[in-house]
Amino acid sequence: MTDTTYRRPISWVSGVRTDVGCVRTVNEDAVLAKPEVGLWAVADGMGGHKVGDIASSKIVDALAALSASTSLGDCVDVIEDCLLEVNQLMLEYAQIMFDGSTMGSTVVVMVIKGRVGACLWVGDSRLYRLRNQQLVQLSRDHSQLEEMIELGLITREGSDNHPNRNVITRAVGVETPLYVDVSLFTTQVGDSFLLCSDGLYNAVSHDDIVESMKLRDVQQSTDELIKKALEQGARDNVSVIVVKGNPGRVSAADSTQG
Repeated sequence: MTDTTYRRPISWVSGVRTDVGCVRTVNEDAVLAKPEVGLWAVADGMGGHKVGDIASSKIVDALAALSASTSLGDCVDVIEDCLLEVNQLMLEYAQIMFDGSTMGSTVVVMVIKGRVGACLWVGDSRLYRLRNQQLVQLSRDHSQLEEMIELGLITREGSDNHPNRNVITRAVGVETPLYVDVSLFTTQVGDSFLLCSDGLYNAVSHDDIVESMKLRDVQQSTDELIKKALEQGARDNVSVIVVKGNPGRVSAADSTQG
């Protein structure tokens, strides 16, 4: 008798949308979705700095031009090198074009290969995973507020209206060397991921994010999140990418016979 065990592959689909919000006149966010190679990113140009929209676009354009790789480790190395190179180019661009004034952007990148993924980020754009109805943040904000929470100076529950909640401590294009944080995670059929700028999570509650991500259609989830942010008077640009893992087709190469 022959037993056959199938390792079901995961097919990743994504919905993408970015909106200027209810207050700002320029959208300084940029988004990237390449589900065919397992790569997604959200970049948030720094408000109040010159040409934040150019800063975020430079990051996304550089990531979009990367060659596909089958190895997660290789992907992480290439993405990190890409962000370091863009950081240097942005510093030089600002020096030449704006007499050294700062142009910068946060970024969160997700790459998935097989059953393992990686999150790379700089700043306070976030990656979440929804699994078994539980929403968990996989990135950790580079912000003064997060540092204060880590030091025990304030509690997370009491941080919602803190005056320093939007002060970030790390961004692409601000200084060298640039330090990119990396976190690895597992994936399962049925997992949903959310990449977003702070314009979303500062406007929409945790529970409302979960409810929107439960929707079956991935673009509907994305649109619903943007809608809720706008209904709350989104004071910043809002960018959302929702990624869902559906059962893929099992091929002979995916099966192990014994």
